[in-house]
Amino acid sequence: MNKGIRNSIIVLVILMAGYFFISSKQSSLVTQSSSIFDGNTELISKVLIQSSNDAIELSKLGDSWEISGNDTLVILQNRIDNLLNTVLSVNRETMVSQNPEKWDKYSVDDSSGTHLALLDAEDNTIGYFVFGRSMSDYSHNYIRLQGDDNVYLTDSNVIHHLSTVVTFWGEVPKIDEPETINPSDSIKIPVNTGLAPADQIKLDTSGAVIELDNE
Repeated sequence: MNKGIRNSIIVLVILMAGYFFISSKQSSLVTQSSSIFDGNTELISKVLIQSSNDAIELSKLGDSWEISGNDTLVILQNRIDNLLNTVLSVNRETMVSQNPEKWDKYSVDDSSGTHLALLDAEDNTIGYFVFGRSMSDYSHNYIRLQGDDNVYLTDSNVIHHLSTVVTFWGEVPKIDEPETINPSDSIKIPVNTGLAPADQIKLDTSGAVIELDNE
């Protein structure tokens, strides 16, 4: 084999090795779409959400949910449905980083991320996620899973369902108001008083006229 052909083969081998190395690295950053939570949502008995210095806890009692430590608000069921059916079914897609030192860049570090913890009836953690906002793509979020240094891009934006404000999750119970009597209405009460029609008694109570009827 002459020297020229040998050098060409060496160059070709180097180029092929470089190509496969780059392709392998790029492939590692693309992940098959999969739901972030593959467990049974019926086993979730407590939800903890924390963002910055704010936090909220939601607890399940029987078939209903309540805001822990708050006895003035009733839970908004649609908020719970969005959490269980939308947030937990979001898919993680492209891996954007494998470096924990870049967590702050994607807002999934301990201080800037929105933390979501799922606990069962025995307070065992069955799911833990850290969400981050994308400043360039508002239709997606970043996410980091428990025990995984990798950061992924989600297939939709769900972080707005993870508020720590109590009034986002609950509302003041609505009290049914008593039926009011229209002042223009006249209620006739049959009374056998023996009085002449001109002597019929008319009472004005709560703005309504009550007439005693001798009929």
